[in-house]
Amino acid sequence: QVQLVESGGGLVQAGGSLSLSCAASGRTFSSSTMGWFRQAPGKERDFVAAITSSGNTYYTDSVKGRFTIARDNAKNTVYLQMNSLKPEDTAIYYCVAENRGPSYSGEYDYWGQGTQVTVSS
Repeated sequence: QVQLVESGGGLVQAGGSLSLSCAASGRTFSSSTMGWFRQAPGKERDFVAAITSSGNTYYTDSVKGRFTIARDNAKNTVYLQMNSLKPEDTAIYYCVAENRGPSYSGEYDYWGQGTQVTVSS
């Protein structure tokens, strides 16, 4: 059974940093694109970042320059380093794997259960 388990969420003041981790189990994703989505209260789930098997990265415009996605294939884990956090970054953050297209912000086969990130002003 494939599982994606996120960790590292929490409460932080605006301007602070948080680091999220997502450990995958049940199969290896070293050949797959992995990424992060988020869902703010009352809003749709939105793409945040993705990283391909070769290490190419993609970000939504609102997080470029502040967030960094990385992966460790030996650990089957993807990370999201979030700096200069803003109150509008408050959301549940979901780890994803196995992109089905048509773009890196499109559909994914596997989703984690989510981790809450709250940024206070």
